[in-house]
Amino acid sequence: MRRQLAACDPLADISGATQSARMTDKLDKLFLRAEAIFDGRSNGLGEPILWHLALRRYGPAMLEIACRATRSGKRSELGRLAYPCSPAGLMYRAHRQGISNAAQNMALTLFYVGDLKGYRHWLRKAARTGDLDARNELARFETRQPYPLAKRIGRKRPFNRNGS
Repeated sequence: MRRQLAACDPLADISGATQSARMTDKLDKLFLRAEAIFDGRSNGLGEPILWHLALRRYGPAMLEIACRATRSGKRSELGRLAYPCSPAGLMYRAHRQGISNAAQNMALTLFYVGDLKGYRHWLRKAARTGDLDARNELARFETRQPYPLAKRIGRKRPFNRNGS
């Protein structure tokens, strides 16, 4: 009886790597669907899809939730690293999984709440993971940024002629 059930299972003869690739493809499709919903190109609710993916440790969804939760740049929205569902906790867990731009996101988020020590710490982590933008930014360590949220904390500068 057990042999018959195994014969009916379409995934019984597929290796673990192939199953993992299939699962990643499924998660990628769900993430693209959530992005389409947020962009207005599709109907539905994107937030539950992102949480579904984040609970399955899908890094880009964790970063997207954290980005959406910290849009206004208030320190109270950030939360703590120890809380897994807080924006800081989600970015930290994405960084631990090896998502390349998670540490850079955490650094900029800390910059926008006015924590320059944390900004520099997470820039170093991003540079160690191989992020070239973070390495360049760490080398010049700008305390002013050309982005709109920097104006709120008094650290806005105009764009350079080269676009940076």
